[in-house]
Amino acid sequence: MKGSKNFFMIIFGILLTIVGILIIYFNISYSPIRNNFENDYKLLSERSAGKKEYFKSEDFENFPLPIQKYIVNNGFLGKEKMDYAYMEYSDVDFAQSPEKRIKINYRQYNFANKANRIAMIKSSIFGIPFEGYDYYINGQGGMKGMLAKMVTLFHEKGKEMDKGALCTYLSECLFIPSSIIYNDKISFEEIDPYNVRASIDDNGTSVSGIFSFNEDYEITRFYTEDRPAVKDDGNIDYIPWSANILSYKKYKDGINMASHVQIIWHYPKEDFLYFDGHVDKLIYK
Repeated sequence: MKGSKNFFMIIFGILLTIVGILIIYFNISYSPIRNNFENDYKLLSERSAGKKEYFKSEDFENFPLPIQKYIVNNGFLGKEKMDYAYMEYSDVDFAQSPEKRIKINYRQYNFANKANRIAMIKSSIFGIPFEGYDYYINGQGGMKGMLAKMVTLFHEKGKEMDKGALCTYLSECLFIPSSIIYNDKISFEEIDPYNVRASIDDNGTSVSGIFSFNEDYEITRFYTEDRPAVKDDGNIDYIPWSANILSYKKYKDGINMASHVQIIWHYPKEDFLYFDGHVDKLIYK
């Protein structure tokens, strides 16, 4: 009996040690995903460094009228042209499926001179850290997820991921208006006074979608049918997808920009809202 008791005490001690090591590891700053995200940011921001110039009405005179009104009404004229934008969301309601919903923190960089975008997800699953990296860099898109900073759960790449990530970049290009000046691969066609079709062709991948504006010429929606939905079994469907802006607020320098964003897959039977978040921070550089 005494030997059994000592054996169980040893096992218990080992388990406590392992748990202690894991707690320490989970809380240290080291993270492969974050390092990847930050290293890519440094590289892309160095490439983006440009001249100090300011938006003028002449910069947009060849664009459709709704876009010209968007630029004027939302406070961009006279502001410094930005090389990139940084956006940060906290406590986003995020879902992989209607049954799997988690809270995430989400931060992203969108770059102007080329269609580059990187975003990092931070969350936890049953107390175990989960981190994700969503990117479109030099014509290649992908999404990587890691559990406990060491177990790669997925790393999806390929032509369909390129297309999906490029759709996301296009949906946000007007968040950083210098992108539509610097990047001649983005084009627009006016549909009516409140709707404009946007298209982009990058590295052999082409997508398009429709920006909708309200009477104040705030963007209310970006809608596309070019974004592929990759299922768990690997099959791919093209499901209508939209990024919807429910509210706006004034940020630094008086720029009026999105504050509440919802992203939706429009399946035939019902809509699937998978991202519902409020913008905590918007910084232009």
